[in-house]
Amino acid sequence: MIIQIEPQSDIPIYMQLTNQILEGIARGALRQGESLPSVRAFAADLGVNMHTVNKSYHELEKRGIIRIVPKSGAVIQSQEAIEKNNPHYQRIQQEMKTVIAEALVLGFKSEQIEELVASVTKELKGKPRLK
Repeated sequence: MIIQIEPQSDIPIYMQLTNQILEGIARGALRQGESLPSVRAFAADLGVNMHTVNKSYHELEKRGIIRIVPKSGAVIQSQEAIEKNNPHYQRIQQEMKTVIAEALVLGFKSEQIEELVASVTKELKGKPRLK
């Protein structure tokens, strides 16, 4: 999986990295149990500060996507079914609520929102994009 950082983007570099790792896992390019590169190696490969990669890894850990094992690195967590009372479920629900509210304010119809969600899901669950 190739990570592409856009320094001129309004999105902070650590979030670009976080989002691209998430997409890589969703697409199947990265699988549960796999280790991510060390912070030092990944930072060197990307040409970014180690603290940027570290911040991204901690964001992924906070979201329950990876597990950081001291002196062993970051490992992708298993994808277990999440129940409605799980804090990750509630966080995703709240984030989606905000995006859906914005779409409604901009004039999207419910059907358009459902089609958009289905389209994004299909894109991410399609064939893994290995670059």
